[in-house]
Amino acid sequence: MDDNQFFKQATLLICSSLDIATALHRCMRFIAGHLPVDWMTLNIFEPDAGGLRYIAAADADHGYKMDKIIKLPEDIIQMMKDGRRLQDHIIINRPYTSPLDRIIATEFNRTESSMLVQRMLIEKERLGVINLFADGFDRYTPEHARRLGLLREPFAIAMANALKHDELLELKELLISDNRYLNSELLSQSGPEVIGADTGLQGVMRQVKQITHLTNTVLLMGETGTGKEVLATAIHRLSPRSNAPFIKVNCGAIPESLIDSELFGHEKGAFTGAIKQKRGLFERANRGTIFLDEIGELPPWAQVRLLRVLQTQEIERVGGSPSIKLDIRVIIATHRNLESMVAEGSFREDLWFRINSFPIKIPPLKDRKADIPLLVHYFLSKKSTAFGIHPTPAVTRESLDRLSRYPWPGNVRELENVVERALIQHRHGPLSFDVSIPVPELSASAPSPVGSRQIQPLDHVIRGHIETALNACNGKVHGAGGAAESLQINPSTLRNRMRKLGIPFGLKKI
Repeated sequence: MDDNQFFKQATLLICSSLDIATALHRCMRFIAGHLPVDWMTLNIFEPDAGGLRYIAAADADHGYKMDKIIKLPEDIIQMMKDGRRLQDHIIINRPYTSPLDRIIATEFNRTESSMLVQRMLIEKERLGVINLFADGFDRYTPEHARRLGLLREPFAIAMANALKHDELLELKELLISDNRYLNSELLSQSGPEVIGADTGLQGVMRQVKQITHLTNTVLLMGETGTGKEVLATAIHRLSPRSNAPFIKVNCGAIPESLIDSELFGHEKGAFTGAIKQKRGLFERANRGTIFLDEIGELPPWAQVRLLRVLQTQEIERVGGSPSIKLDIRVIIATHRNLESMVAEGSFREDLWFRINSFPIKIPPLKDRKADIPLLVHYFLSKKSTAFGIHPTPAVTRESLDRLSRYPWPGNVRELENVVERALIQHRHGPLSFDVSIPVPELSASAPSPVGSRQIQPLDHVIRGHIETALNACNGKVHGAGGAAESLQINPSTLRNRMRKLGIPFGLKKI
């Protein structure tokens, strides 16, 4: 076959598919009839990644995509950057004679092979390299190199198109992922109204309005279930960033091994399983707000990373990428006493000073009893719509008074659960909360003298208190929002005490 026929047929095969692995395999089968070749690869020189990235390969049976980086010594990387190895083609009949070729041949277990390397350029820009491997030594001649050189431009064009195609597919997947994520965030956000803004939360909302137009870090403190997420949402929606992303992160729910990747993202090939680049939650929140709930659950090394982000407004993806500048507002929340954690050494003092510039303390529900009727009516309307109950059931004044006398250890979250439970049990007439509140109502009158009160056994009191916490947490013992967290004891200690008192949990409860 003359050169023109060889060029024409090979070019048609090279450009036959946007999938670079498919095109490479078709071309490999054709070239094997004219040149010695048992394996064929495409690679790109990436000095920032420290070596060569192999993106596709083909043998006689099939083609396949790769994502393999061969790390090279610094002197070889510098040699390639300086152009000291920059040739249109290189014949390597004995790879052990050159450090670079020995590394490549060893990496692919082809130390007893010959190699023919063809450089590819587009508009004088170095694009990549095509490698032919043939078993045995001294397999390639200058004539082989000349004939392969006929295909340099078709290979370069096909490779450039395939890489752009793959990049567009990745960007499309990223856009779909971002839209899906942000839509789910919008659906899960609380309504714009802060219940109690003009009553029990009046002082809190005054502080919120002082900082909504700023970009400073905000610390929200309060017991579990007081509505820290609702306040964070209000700060975002009242700010100039209201049309930008609002990303919510529960720091206690991320496994420690995934914190870096989830918060800051990773580069392709950064670790086993990192098959493509991933943007972290901080990067997704760029130009918007990120809400870090339960900041006290972060391990010390993650606290260091967070401190750097707060100081520099920059992140680095896992894998050694250059710093990425962000425009982001950070809202932090915790139910724990961070100052005590600093004294114990479990929370960094410098991070505490950094986030404590504008703390907002959210009072528990027991300290804002005027909000209870408002919250009851709000949850009734919301839950009735969700359950398809029409019209919304009424609530008697006596029931509201009884709810107002209850201490609500689970705060607003417990109140929401009580309303939901009453709606589920509702059949007709006004709602009754007689069976929804787990302990007897507290007397509104002044306490009687100690001598005239009936003293309850200690185990009975402890049992009632544990059952109250379990009901407020929907039976959850361990983890964020669990009874152990509310009671501030170790989950194992709580389970042991429950066994002793005969309180069922887990499968036993079923």
